[in-house]
Amino acid sequence: MLHIAICDDEKDFVEHLTGLLLQYSRDTGREIKITAYYDGMELIEKYDTTIDLIFLDICMKMVNGLHAAERIRQMDENVGIIFLTTLTQYGLEGYKYQATNYIIKPLKYVRLKSEMDKFIRRRQKDETPSLVIANDTGKYKVSLKSIRYIETYNRNLMFHTENENIICYKSMKEVEKQLQDKSFVRCHTSYIVNLFYVKGIKKLDIELITGETIPVSQPKRKEFMERLADYWGDFL
Repeated sequence: MLHIAICDDEKDFVEHLTGLLLQYSRDTGREIKITAYYDGMELIEKYDTTIDLIFLDICMKMVNGLHAAERIRQMDENVGIIFLTTLTQYGLEGYKYQATNYIIKPLKYVRLKSEMDKFIRRRQKDETPSLVIANDTGKYKVSLKSIRYIETYNRNLMFHTENENIICYKSMKEVEKQLQDKSFVRCHTSYIVNLFYVKGIKKLDIELITGETIPVSQPKRKEFMERLADYWGDFL
């Protein structure tokens, strides 16, 4: 099932786009869930990380689509965004937020079907596993490949990702279980590392391709080296 959000302060357009999406669902047999938001702030405050694609109007009275997209990208790296606008000059600016595309209103079914078909093909090709991290500031959907390492931080966990550091209230044991079949290894009581980022190991220090260094404990070093050798072997 595809979860699609529509964020537009024109209720008539929301109803129009909803009708087009339902028609697309009938024509293709693809199940679609639609959630409507009527302002950028509402989208930000009530954002659902199960959303796959957002049709996002740029020109809204309260919080416009570009500002909303900037905040959404902090919470969800992978969600598709298609900007809606009546003004062509906003198109290129929208790509700063990794927009899938932008559509000039009014929107007709032929264009909607074309965009949906392209989005689905791209999604099937590029879909990568992700993890949802929740804390007091909200929920964040983070692709596993962007997580460099996880460390114990003030009785909680800190996820170090390519874009930012995100605190998590789960235990190290819980996260280790979630990632046990992935390219992540518990290298220390206080650390889990993504093998993709490992450049080398010297004694009890793991050097990452980012230049960072994290520890490997003596009891875990042998298992870590075996896992690293198996991982590297897949690429040799």
